[in-house]
Amino acid sequence: MAVHLLTGDDDSILRNKAHDLVAHLVGDDDRSLLVDEFDGEEYELRSVVDAAQTLPFLTDRRIVVARDIGRFTTDELGPLLGYLSDPLDTTQLVLIAGGGRLPKKLADAVAAAGHVTDTNPPRKPGDRTAWVRGEAELHGVRLDVAAATRIAEQLGDDMGRLDGIVSVLRSTFGEGVRLTASDVEPFLGEAGDVPPWDFTDAIDAGQTAKALTMMSRMMNGGERHPLQIMAILHTHYVRLARLDGVDARSEREAAEAMGIKPGFPAKKALGNYQRLGGGGVKRAIGLLAAADLDLRGATDLDSEMVMEVLVARLSRLSPRR
Repeated sequence: MAVHLLTGDDDSILRNKAHDLVAHLVGDDDRSLLVDEFDGEEYELRSVVDAAQTLPFLTDRRIVVARDIGRFTTDELGPLLGYLSDPLDTTQLVLIAGGGRLPKKLADAVAAAGHVTDTNPPRKPGDRTAWVRGEAELHGVRLDVAAATRIAEQLGDDMGRLDGIVSVLRSTFGEGVRLTASDVEPFLGEAGDVPPWDFTDAIDAGQTAKALTMMSRMMNGGERHPLQIMAILHTHYVRLARLDGVDARSEREAAEAMGIKPGFPAKKALGNYQRLGGGGVKRAIGLLAAADLDLRGATDLDSEMVMEVLVARLSRLSPRR
């Protein structure tokens, strides 16, 4: 492949993957002779294209790296799209997302000319465990399933910390040693952030202890303000409230009532509404309104206590599954 595009939401993972890719492309050769790198807010795409179109000198190839490619608008992509229609065989062009939303036209052009790599970790727990094992293996660290699962659970949405943990494990135990959960436990650090839907899923399932643990991780590991947690809960229950009185019987009818596309979120919301019922949703909205006032000074309780009481009460509205 002569053209590479790396995408992803976590800057740390994206940066590490870009470093690994460029190191692989350079191999044992002299990086200073091979690599032209463009970074920051000053460079223009025309400069990137000029470098990519330049024949190598004293080497058999050139590696051109352009970071934060998302900062360019669709109108500014002309020179790059022109190059991607006929890329030079002697140039390895590495485009790294960031700086803004990546135009679809660019992703499509790279997919036709080369390869697009999504660096985001998988969402499903089993897939994420396998991903952690694979990433560790790339750096010479072997994890058994329990160790990889423990790391994935602890890091949550903070997978950008994985590279640092793997580096410490490699320097501590050496390469090729199979590590267990007890081996990695002392190196995991603070529990990371968790996705908002895992938090609301725990509430919907009536799992009070799990919901409180996840809220704590969102507020501490994720550094989310209580009002941000309130906004997540408000969105969740207002969406359910839109199903009240519409007698939705199918995923499509539920999606139409909530103003979203048919799919798993609509199906899940319909199931949650059917378990709670209209009365349960109204009680949830009332609890949110009272907690919002408490957060703004209606009570002497600190904000974390207010949120703990709210989450505990919300989780008790739904029958435990």
